[in-house]
Amino acid sequence: MIFTETKLAGAFTIDLELREDSRGFFARAFCQNEFAEHGLRPVIAQANIAFNRRKGTMRGMHFQFPPAAETKFVRCTRGAILDIIVDLRPESPTYLDHVGVELSADNHRAIYVPERFAHGYQVLEDSTETSYQVGEFYTPGVEGGLMYNDPALNLTWPLEVTEISEKDNNWRPFDEVEDELKQRMALDPSSGAELEAAR
Repeated sequence: MIFTETKLAGAFTIDLELREDSRGFFARAFCQNEFAEHGLRPVIAQANIAFNRRKGTMRGMHFQFPPAAETKFVRCTRGAILDIIVDLRPESPTYLDHVGVELSADNHRAIYVPERFAHGYQVLEDSTETSYQVGEFYTPGVEGGLMYNDPALNLTWPLEVTEISEKDNNWRPFDEVEDELKQRMALDPSSGAELEAAR
C-alpha cells in the first residue's frame, strides 16, 4: 500500500500497489502492521456498505464525539464519489480546514479519516457503492453532524444535490454549535497527545 499524508495531520490517502499479470491484479487493501507503522489506528470495530442510486446524492457531514470518536477507512467499490473530510480538533493548527479526494472503482484509492473529523461525500455516478471500516461502534448518543453547505466550512461540491436525508438536511448551523463542539472535541489531557502521535 502507498500511504500519502494530506495537509491534515494523521489523514492519509492510501493507494494500492498492484501486482499485475494476465489474469488482472492482486493487491493488499488493509494491513494492521502497515497502518501501525504510519501511526494509524489499525482497529476495525464495524464494516459498512452504502449504496447510492442517484448521481448527486449527498451523505454527511458526520462524526462521533469522544469517548466514541471513530476513525474511518473509506473506499468506493462501484462508481465514484468526492469525499471530503474536515478537521474538528480544536487544538489542531488546521482546525476547520478540509481535504477533498475523488474515490472511484477505477482508481481504487481509499482515505483514512482520523478521530474527531467530520466526513461526507457526494456521489458522482448513478449506482455508486462505498465501503467503510470504522474504528468505533456506532453510538447514537454521541453522533453529530454539520451541514454540507455550511458557509463556515467553505466546502465546494461538484454537483447539484439530488438526494439527501432529512437528518443531514437539518443539522444546526456551525455558528450555533461551535462552542459545544470545541468543548466536546477537546483532547482529554489524560489520553495523550493524539495530534502529536499522528505526525
